[in-house]
Parts: sequence; C-alpha cells; structure tokens
Amino acid sequence: MNLFDVYPLFDIEPVKAIGSRILDREGSQYLDFYGGHAVISIGHSHPHYVKSISEQLSKIAFYSNSVVIGLQEEVAEKLGRLSGYPDYSLFLCNSGAEANENALKLASFTNKRSKVIAFKHAFHGRTSGTVACTDNPSIVSPYNAHHEVEFINRFDLEAAGVSLAKGDVSAVIIEGIQGVGGIYVPEPLFLKELLALCKQNGSFLILDEIQSGYGRSGKFFAHQFADIRPDIITVAKGMGNGFPLGGVLINPDFKAWHGMLGTTFGGNHLACAAALAVLDVIEEEDLVENASVTGKYLAERSKNLPGIKEIRGMGLMIGLEFDFDITELRKKLLFTHKVFTGYSGKNTLRLLPPLCINNKDVDILIDALEVSLENEKQKLPAI
Repeated sequence: MNLFDVYPLFDIEPVKAIGSRILDREGSQYLDFYGGHAVISIGHSHPHYVKSISEQLSKIAFYSNSVVIGLQEEVAEKLGRLSGYPDYSLFLCNSGAEANENALKLASFTNKRSKVIAFKHAFHGRTSGTVACTDNPSIVSPYNAHHEVEFINRFDLEAAGVSLAKGDVSAVIIEGIQGVGGIYVPEPLFLKELLALCKQNGSFLILDEIQSGYGRSGKFFAHQFADIRPDIITVAKGMGNGFPLGGVLINPDFKAWHGMLGTTFGGNHLACAAALAVLDVIEEEDLVENASVTGKYLAERSKNLPGIKEIRGMGLMIGLEFDFDITELRKKLLFTHKVFTGYSGKNTLRLLPPLCINNKDVDILIDALEVSLENEKQKLPAI
C-alpha cells in the first residue's frame, strides 16, 4: 500500500527535535521558524511535556467520555485562568477543524439559523462546514458547497452590517489573525463593532484562534488586543504542542443538553496530560511575554531587509511580504541556511516559530535572509 499523495514534500526527514532545533536523518540541524504550522508552542521535546505524557501513558492513556476524566476539569480550570476566561465552558476535541465545526453547530443549535458569514482569504479547516467557510475554491467539493456561507471582503464592516441586518445569520466566523491568508490583523475597533453588530442582530461571533491563540500574538488570544469577549473561541495547534488536540471555549450564556456535542477521542487522558504540560510551561516560562518581546525584535530587525514591502502580524505570528516571488528564497533558507519557514501566497514568508525562541535565533534568521536576499539582488538585471 502507498500513501495517498497529498502534499508536495521537501526531501528532509526530521528524526529528533529539541527546543527550536530539528535534526534530520542525515545529521543536519535546522532552526525551526515555522513550528509545524504554528503547532509547536513550548518547543520540541520539552522535558516537562515529555515527562507528563510518559507518566500518564504508564497509568491510563485512554477511556471514552462515558466516565469521569478528572484531567479534563484540570485543563478547563487552568486554561480558563491563564486565558482570562474562567467563566467559559470548554469542549475538548481533536483538531482545529473539529473545533470550528462544533462551534458552528453550537451557534446554529442555539439561534436556529443556518447562514454563516466568513471573510475572504480565510482558512478555517478541511471538514465539511469549515471547508465551506474557507475562501479557497480548490478545496471545496460539490459535497461541501451546500452550506449557506456568505463571503465578504476582509474586515469590511459595512458589508457585514448589511448582511447581519437581514436577521438570518447564525454566526460570523473570523480568525484572530488571518494566517494562511497572509498574516492580516483585524483592527481592534473593527472587532468591537463587529461583535456589537452580532449582538444587535441575534448572531454569534466565533473567534478562530487556532493559529493565533495560545500566546502566539503576545496575548493569550489575539482578539484580546481589542478587549472583547466573543461568544465562542476555538483553539487547537499550540494547545497540544504536537499532540492532536482542539477545544471550544463557550460563553456562559449558552445552554447545553446531552447529545448536543460529542467526541470519541476528544479530551482523553493523554491529550489532557499534554494540554496541562503546555499550560504549565507557558505559565512558568512566561512564553506569552516572550512572544511579545521577541516578536517586536523580529519585526524591528526585518525592517531593512532588501525587497521588504510590508511587515504584518503580532508577537511570533509574523508575515514578511516581499516585492518578488519568495519560492526560491524559501528553498535557500531551508537547504543552504537550514531554516524552516512557511509562506502565504507567492510573496509572503510566514513565521510561526516556537514561543521559546530568543533574539539570537532571530539574528540567525535575519542573517540568513540578508545573505540570501543579497544573492537574489545580484541576479537581477541592471535597470
């Protein structure tokens, strides 16, 4: 049996990783400035994380949600305290797409509406409802297309208001920072007014913090820069530091009934051990503050890069847009300088490193960029 061909792959096989460093099968060491799609929050193979999961594995790894799992209550309490949402409820699942799917369903269950507003260039997942809310026709099959979703231009408050005023919108879903779409940050006033419009018209605001949450922005959640309390918040990626894990934080105004939401694997013993270890390290090592401080240093050091057009983002969720196609630049960073990076479109480097990186790591990245960009500049014909 062969693997189904899904992604174009770089010819690199990581076999070990510690902190912000990755070692491949050939013995080469790489600096991780991508975190495996923003998943690695506390760093690879953190000793406390490894110990917590290993100890839990020696006790009990899994049982279904038909019994009491005390670790779930511990995760809910600690996440509520560190995030600033102690009064919200937590539904645990396995991924970001699953978190968003359940958030959309919860909203629809509650106000009995089916229409959803999403924003152009958004990415919310690859399950049926979340694909329908993702502005990428190439991943939407005919099966997905039956969902009632209206896409409006990125951060267009007027268009959102017109649609919401019709009174048939169940939920508006928006990323705390648009990730795949290019690292675009909604203005605080926009989020405040969007939430007000939702409340005025009986719709719910879902904040997708799957990529931008868990301290990456320099606050626990990116929307907290706007000082708002969304109806529903979705999390995943950094929540488990590599262990499949997602969650839905639910405003206390929502009422649940048995059978409304459900999951087989969500909130299992191993997943909760991973989640607690991540929260422990984020708190003890002050990684939210480190994301803020190191992110500012990264943005400052990027200002004078040759060809830089715009620097977007917050904390350690940074997009560097250049005035040329970055495909070859990424390859040089990876194969010549041994630095992992991501991308958004043809022109934007997407930087989502572990939250434990430091200024020295930033210097390595910037030095590699400067050398690579200088080489690119020398190839260009004289004007």
